[in-house]
Amino acid sequence: MNKKKITLIGMLIFTTVILAGCMPGDGSCNLTDRAGIFSGIWHGWIAPISLIRGLFNDNIRVYEVFNNGWLYDFGFYIAVVGGFGSINIIRNKKKERD
Repeated sequence: MNKKKITLIGMLIFTTVILAGCMPGDGSCNLTDRAGIFSGIWHGWIAPISLIRGLFNDNIRVYEVFNNGWLYDFGFYIAVVGGFGSINIIRNKKKERD
């Protein structure tokens, strides 16, 4: 690997760790301050990280319990389907080049 790729991977890991501070179940949402559509999108994008971190911390969940209903659900599922679908598209394009 060249220096540029190593730097990019390092920055990606650092950014992921910093931004993962807004995980579902971290106490930032409650009955009066519920998670909305943008939180749903964010939680959908970081769902795999939340799943892994939830193995070590009982308070962390993949899905925020204190949400505002279908808008949160819509954002969450759009992010999960869109995020994981884009990974598949990238892999297919890479296979076509090889």
